[in-house]
Parts: sequence; C-alpha cells; structure tokens
Amino acid sequence: MAASTHTVTNQAPPLLGYDVFTSDRALAEAVERHLAPDLLAEARDDLSLLGRATGSAQVREWGEQANEHPPRLRTHDRYGRRIDEVLFHPAWHRLLGKSVSAGLTHAWGRPGGHVRRAAGFLVASQAEAGHGCPVSMTHAAVPALRAEPELAAVWEPAALSHVYERELRPVGEKPGALLGMAMTEKQGGSDVRANTTEARPLAADGEYVLTGHKWFCSAPMSDAFLVLAQAPAGLTCFLVPRVLADGSRNAFAIQRLKDKLGNRSNASAEVEFDGTTWARRVGEEGRGIRTIMGMVAATRLDCVLGSAALMRQAVAQAVHHASYRSAFGGLLVEKPLMRNVLADLAVESEAATVLGMRLAAAYDATDRGSDHAADTDGRSDSEQERAFLRIAVPAAKYWVTKRCTPVVAEALECLGGNGYVEESGMPRLLRESPLNSVWEGSGNVQALDVVRALRTEPAALDALLREVGAARGADHRLDRAIRGLLVELADLEGIEARARRLTERLALVLQGALLVRWAPPEVADAFCAARLGGDGGAAFGTLPHTLDLRAVVERARAEV
Repeated sequence: MAASTHTVTNQAPPLLGYDVFTSDRALAEAVERHLAPDLLAEARDDLSLLGRATGSAQVREWGEQANEHPPRLRTHDRYGRRIDEVLFHPAWHRLLGKSVSAGLTHAWGRPGGHVRRAAGFLVASQAEAGHGCPVSMTHAAVPALRAEPELAAVWEPAALSHVYERELRPVGEKPGALLGMAMTEKQGGSDVRANTTEARPLAADGEYVLTGHKWFCSAPMSDAFLVLAQAPAGLTCFLVPRVLADGSRNAFAIQRLKDKLGNRSNASAEVEFDGTTWARRVGEEGRGIRTIMGMVAATRLDCVLGSAALMRQAVAQAVHHASYRSAFGGLLVEKPLMRNVLADLAVESEAATVLGMRLAAAYDATDRGSDHAADTDGRSDSEQERAFLRIAVPAAKYWVTKRCTPVVAEALECLGGNGYVEESGMPRLLRESPLNSVWEGSGNVQALDVVRALRTEPAALDALLREVGAARGADHRLDRAIRGLLVELADLEGIEARARRLTERLALVLQGALLVRWAPPEVADAFCAARLGGDGGAAFGTLPHTLDLRAVVERARAEV
C-alpha cells in the first residue's frame, strides 16, 4: 500500500501541555473573587502548579492507566491469613499522592481553605475522577470527627496532612491517613434509618463491637471509616479503624468489589463486620444521622464540584477539537450552528463552576466561626452562610449533577465518531457522568431535602432569597424567574410531588443570579435567555442567534 494513504491530516492534536487552572477563566475568576487579597498570590501559584501537572501528558497517562487497570481484591495472604486489602495500579497511588500533597484534604481551619481546596479538587478531577473519592471522604470526615474531641485530636491532623502513605498501620505511626464511609445497607439504600448493623457496647466508655453488612463502602483501602450502626439508644455514628493501636488488623472483611459503570479506578466494596469489629463512638448514641450529616453535606458539595469538573473537561475537549477540525469549507468552531452548541455547553459549564465555588466560599465563612458582625436580624455572617448552605447544597447537588450527563454526551458528539472511541477519553467522561447524581443521595433524596429545609428552617429560605435578591433589577428575565419562584414557594400544597420542579427552579434562579453578578455579560445573557427566559430549546445548541456566541466560546477555550 502506498505510504501516501497514511498521511494524517485534519485531526485535532491532543489537548495536552496546558494549565487546567489558569485556562479555566470562570474558575480562576472565582478564586480571585472569593479569596482574601493576601491569600491570592500563593493560591494562584499552588493552583497553577496543580493545573500544569493535571494538563501534562504524564498525569493524563496516569489517569488512563488507573482506569485500564482497576483495583483488585486480595482477601488472604500467601499463608492463608485474612488481610482484606485492595491492590491498585501504581498510577492510582501517584494521582492520589499528588492530590493529597496539593492540600485537597486540607480545608478546615485553613484561611480560604475551602475555596482553595474546591478549586484544586475541580482541577485534579479532570485528570481522573475516581481518585477524588478518598480525597473527598477524608476532607468531609473532619466535621463529624469533631463531635468527639478525643478522636479528632488523633485523626484530624492525619486527615489534614499533605502526606500520602498507602501502607496500613496504626494512625499514630503514619504521617497522614485517609478515611472512608460505610452507611448504606442492601435493604435500605438511601433510607439509612433502616440499617440493621448492630453495635454492642464494651466495658470501656465509647467502645463497641459491630455486627452487620454494608452494601456500599467507599474507598475500602482507607485507614478508617465512619459507619452507622444501631446502638442501644438508636442509630449512632462510629469510627472503625482498619488497624488497631496494637498493630493488629481490625475485623473488616471485604466480601467483594463492585463492578461499576464508571469510576473504574476507584474501589467500592461490600464489607462484613463479624461481631468482633472494634469501633469507637462518634457523638452521642442515637444521634448518628445528625453527627454524620456534616460529612454528607461536604461530600455533596464535592459531587457538585466533580460534575463541574467533568463538564469543564468535556467542554474544553469539544472546543479544542472544533478549533482544529475543518469540515464543509472551514473550521468547525466558525460554523454558526456548531458555535451555538459549544456556547450552550460552555454556559452550562460556567454556571456549574460559579455555583460550586460560591458554596465553597460559604463553607469558608462558616469555618471562620461567628466572629463577624451580625446582620439586621441578629445573625452573624457565618450563621447566614450556614443557613444558605442548608438549602443551596442539596439544590445544587440535585441540578448540577443531573446536567452533567447531557453536557458530556453533547460534547462527545461534537467530536463525531472520534469522540465515541476510547482513545479520545470522552467515553470515560461519559461513563463517569451519572455517578455524582447517584452518590450521596440521588435526585429524589436531594429534592426532598430541599423541601425539608423549606419546612423546618425558615432561615435557609431567607438566606437563599437574600443571595438571589442581590442580583434583582439587573436582568428582566431573572426578575421574572424570581417572582415565579416566590409564587411556587407560597403554595406548599402537594409539595412532595412538586419537589423536583421546585428544586430545579430554585437552582436555576440561583445560578442565574450568580452569573448576572459575576460572569461576563455575554454568558449571563445567554443563561438568562435560555434557562430563565424560555428562549431556548430542550437540546443544546438552541440559544438565540442574536447573542454574542463567539465570545462565549472563546472564553471556554483552553489555551495550549
């Protein structure tokens, strides 16, 4: 065959060798907006360093390797002793080590820590999403641990550490540790009150042994796990370490690893507690859900950030491809209809990023405590932001995670047949895209949680309306949507059946308000027209043609 038939033309080069952080204008602007000026220079340097690594050929190869070689369960050693270890490809450990060393488990008590950490999580997840699970769980465990100061004194410094060490040893002998979570049981699913795992108290105060089976255990290779079990006074939170203080292994039988749709590099397991599994109570007996909800809320925010990361990477790949690929007499990115599709995707991606980072900023405000001036209702800044998070987190988790799959699927289509091929990386993004909508409570759970906040915590709705109200008068479509939302909120008849509809509208109004305040006019205009003004279709690529779509697409381009 003639060599000339193998000349490769009209193919986009791989999107490599770029700074994932600085090329994401929406993210970089959010960091600048939400961080104190004295923290900005260091934060930018750190995030740019992580961004350059994430966009490098080496780290992208680690992500591919971690997914091509999923974890394996090793239940026994060569001598027949039960060890229950999960074996990972070296690339997984490299990715995890890079994220831990970048401080992605260190937010609590650190000035601007949640914004810095959220931005880093959004960046690192674009190289490989699966390793974000132990990072997220370890970060989120801290508020639950603080319910038991004696435990927190030991485990919190290990969780906040920038050192990753994979070997299982007593926590006192390790420079850093990872934490997982095991709440779900097969008979209950999201209904954790149906848990049947039993906790029997021992003679020593706060010590128990557990008997039961957990249907989903996140990050089973971790050093310890937060677990829910039925104690004499009711459902209670416990810390279950893998290795006890004397160096012996705790009874923690990993029965099998789940074979999942996506998230292939990460291990999710079924685990058994045999009646001798030692556990330490966290918080009061019978208050387990209340104790662990701080962890759940933080991981729900990471679901928002993880989905925003997938959307951003998918959109960056689509814009990059269209900027190099020629068809029908010109570059795809210059074709009016393709530009409309790319702009629509970019608007959705930016809305997710802006909302996720606003929530991270609220966490920083609550983490600083109540040493700030009170508002006219007597609530401090931290109390106001805590109330805002109570309703905004489940609303954002519901909506952003649900938008992820259609965004990724449309971005894949922008690459045509190339996008359907594994080597493009787009199929891996697509398989990953439904995960965050399912994890930490699926859509109905989030929508009903929004309703619960509306019914029981008036301060939450007040905080949300204040946030939205800051943008009133800037866009007539947003103003009309706010009025419509208020009408919905005034009538709680049949609220459970309307929970999804209400949560969707609430999230859209919140996103619109944030974009009107902070995004470039062309982005906010496109969002308000299509998402709030009814001037858009059900599919992407249906924005009004009169908008400045070229500027929207150019803003989303990743500069190589």
